[in-house]
Amino acid sequence: MWLPLLGLILGISLGLLTEMQVPEIYESYLSIAVLAALDTLFGGIRAHLQHVYDDKVFVSGFFFNIALAAALAFLGVHLGIDLYLAAIFAFGVRLFQNIAVIRRIMLTKWSERKKQ
Repeated sequence: MWLPLLGLILGISLGLLTEMQVPEIYESYLSIAVLAALDTLFGGIRAHLQHVYDDKVFVSGFFFNIALAAALAFLGVHLGIDLYLAAIFAFGVRLFQNIAVIRRIMLTKWSERKKQ
């Protein structure tokens, strides 16, 4: 569980402490990559809470999701279609599903602790 949280804290810290600017032509790629990374992060937290977390699955899923999202955005740019919207929709839906499952697991654990 500590690996996803460490990556999130490190990424936010580096983003706030550096003066890096992303060129406008890469903004759609970056937004999709961030959404894919958040989807993977919350998927890792969900897997940990369900006791099925595996580092290999998390890391490979992280890079695969980002590569797939970037490839969709790249293909869409060259076809003249806003294909990146499909990736945004897919990762957005999965992100909210993971958050909903995390919330239910946390509420169940909280109610069980309260009963004891």
